[in-house]
Amino acid sequence: MPKFEVAIFNREVRAKVREGDHHRDLDDRWADTHYITVTADDEIAARTSAESRYPPDRGYVIEAVDPALD
Repeated sequence: MPKFEVAIFNREVRAKVREGDHHRDLDDRWADTHYITVTADDEIAARTSAESRYPPDRGYVIEAVDPALD
């Protein structure tokens, strides 16, 4: 099954960091883009999988989903 690299950050944390503040639950590092590897049939399934772990309604934003380079 193919692997995909998902670029993700948290918009709430990013906003707090810009204001010089901190998110109450998440580390400031979530203001930066994180890269996670997801195994899925296709890009849409990879995005769905990432969103289930990092839900948009909790501030997570997926910037890109690309095939992982082995």
